[in-house]
Amino acid sequence: MKALVFSENSSLAAQVISGLKSVLDFSVAVPKDEADSVSEYGAKEVISLDGNLQTDAIGKKISELMSSYDFLFVPSTVLGREVAGYVSAALGQIAIPEISKFEIADSKCKTSSLSLGGKSIIDVISNAKVLTVAPGFADQVKVPEKSKISAMTLPDSSITIISEEEKKGTGVNIESAKVIVSIGRGIGKKESISVVDPLLKVVHGELAGSRPVCLDYQWLSEDRQVGLSGKKVNPNVYIAVGISGQIQHIAGMRGSKIVVAINRDKSAPIFEECDYGIVGDLFQIVPKLVAAISG
Repeated sequence: MKALVFSENSSLAAQVISGLKSVLDFSVAVPKDEADSVSEYGAKEVISLDGNLQTDAIGKKISELMSSYDFLFVPSTVLGREVAGYVSAALGQIAIPEISKFEIADSKCKTSSLSLGGKSIIDVISNAKVLTVAPGFADQVKVPEKSKISAMTLPDSSITIISEEEKKGTGVNIESAKVIVSIGRGIGKKESISVVDPLLKVVHGELAGSRPVCLDYQWLSEDRQVGLSGKKVNPNVYIAVGISGQIQHIAGMRGSKIVVAINRDKSAPIFEECDYGIVGDLFQIVPKLVAAISG
């Protein structure tokens, strides 16, 4: 069976191809600037999209291409979700969002995806043709031979951008971090964030935070927020310090391979999600943890 991947991000597209190239023949459509970098992951063809990268233009072109494919996979970014919605409506096909697993079962697709804001995982068998894919779907694996690249021009868009203002941020990309130390309201105040600095140093981690820390109190910048309304991360190690573990936060870090939680409340939901949990005062535990790691 044949599948098409669309993404404006070659790294996310490479995750889908690497994870499923053993069961599906893939083509991938990406903006022309991403075409060369995604050609190393085993797709049969890379379609280099040139033109106005607006939702309606991309959605129309992808809808036309889908006559040659059985499935469309779209990594879950803002643009990706918009395009998946456009194509789903244009083709009259149901869409399955945020899948973390995919397999073929009697010519239908069997998927696993987050539900109830990340609180549960549901397995579904359906006739869906359009699927958005959660970050961290699979590790990227390069192949010896590059894919052939063909150019394609997008149709005109009905959308005109009249102004554009870049969001202020620190330039950090927590989505690619291998180790994350994430703080919650348990840290108490902005001045106390420095308690995790030694921990960040010994684990070579990136600092992140929950929604209250990043948006409500603005102790950290918005681009460090993990959660349903923030970034979705999949590090090798996620250390949650003073985070209770509400479902909106869990939805953003569930792809973490190992989760360590520190919280004084033994009934905090984060302990249902962690591999290693420590109940106690973070201001006492973090220095001891640093000392233990430092040897």
